[in-house]
Amino acid sequence: MIVAATLALMALGAVVFIGSGIYNIGADDHHTRVALAVITQLRERSIAVRSNRIAVPDLEDASRVAGGAGHYAALCVGCHLAPGVTKSELRPGLYPHPPNLAQEDVLDARKAFWIIKHGIKMSAMPAWGKSLDDQGIWDIVAFVRKMPAMTPEHYQALLQTHRS
Repeated sequence: MIVAATLALMALGAVVFIGSGIYNIGADDHHTRVALAVITQLRERSIAVRSNRIAVPDLEDASRVAGGAGHYAALCVGCHLAPGVTKSELRPGLYPHPPNLAQEDVLDARKAFWIIKHGIKMSAMPAWGKSLDDQGIWDIVAFVRKMPAMTPEHYQALLQTHRS
């Protein structure tokens, strides 16, 4: 009886909280520490569970990396930057702030593939699997894994290779 009453009271509190509109959902106002911790844990566990059985192809193929550079330049630079690209018009207004993939090592190819394919709700990360096939997504993964070690010149050369 006490458990049921406690759960009912918590549910009522959640309804009142949500209905009040007191929580600012605007991207220009940060989450509370508790909300951020819950969202971060939910995101990390959800991605880990869904990505752990994905089979990773050979990501070292130079043509795959060059193809990924082309997709990345067209779809990702505005949010995640690139070698020699240090700012964009879009990036400052995004919250949560997207990682600068030109400076961050992408260690887990399975998670990167899942995120690119399915996106992340309420983060501005789109589900590219709606417009790219798995091959194109793996090309992007191959590229972002190499990008932190690239110079701006190497990045531009890859883009030229892709265009040729």
